[in-house]
Amino acid sequence: MDTEAIARERIDRLREFAREATVDGDAERARRYVRRARRIAERNRLALPTEFTRFTCDRCDAYLRPGANARVRLQDGHVVVTCDCGAQARYPYD
Repeated sequence: MDTEAIARERIDRLREFAREATVDGDAERARRYVRRARRIAERNRLALPTEFTRFTCDRCDAYLRPGANARVRLQDGHVVVTCDCGAQARYPYD
């Protein structure tokens, strides 16, 4: 296995761990997993998967769960995700 494949696998595992930690109510542990996954992507010059970027806050590194710590709204042609920290992310949809 090359280093890129190992890094991608580790990022996916950390995303799963962050989701599980958020479900269990341990937000700080989930933040550590998100920060570690971002650091691995930086070191290996990889883009984070879309499902990772859509469910993490860029400002506070929280793993977002709609209804629990994030608000999701649909507007004209885009989705607005608002974290508890106040950061907003907008994504287009068709």
